[in-house]
Amino acid sequence: MNYLVITLTALVPLFVGFIWYNNTFGFGKIWMAETGLSEEKMRSDFNPLKLFGTVYLLGILMAVAMTPMVIHQFGFRSLLAGVAGINDSETEAGRVYAYVMENFAGQYRSFGHGALHGCMTAILLVLPVLAINALFERKSWKYIFIHLGFWVITLSLMGAILCRYFQFSVS
Repeated sequence: MNYLVITLTALVPLFVGFIWYNNTFGFGKIWMAETGLSEEKMRSDFNPLKLFGTVYLLGILMAVAMTPMVIHQFGFRSLLAGVAGINDSETEAGRVYAYVMENFAGQYRSFGHGALHGCMTAILLVLPVLAINALFERKSWKYIFIHLGFWVITLSLMGAILCRYFQFSVS
């Protein structure tokens, strides 16, 4: 794992959330109206270290989970995971793995490709989970789309950063 890129990528939900849910220039007022929250309620029992620390830790989990989604070479490595000798250049598996990684490790490793996978993850995975929960909670589609917009931007940025800057060892 590339821990530096993971830890930096985990900050994205905090930064995007600050802008997206801001009362002055974001969707904060609409979001609070849709959830039934008030500024007083938001300030009560507010522990910034607990809240932002937990969001950051969850961001780390998301960054770790997204890495194999946006970097296709992890899929090839997982195909050979159970094959003995994958890290040994003297074995056939090791030679095949080394050849593929030497020749194709940079394929589809762009900011745009990672953003595409992040956006797809938001629409194909987060939207159904979010909408199912929101519909059972009797929340509006406005509520769902406010959150979906946040996740599309957040996961697109996370995927873009991971895909472009995450480096891993061929061996």
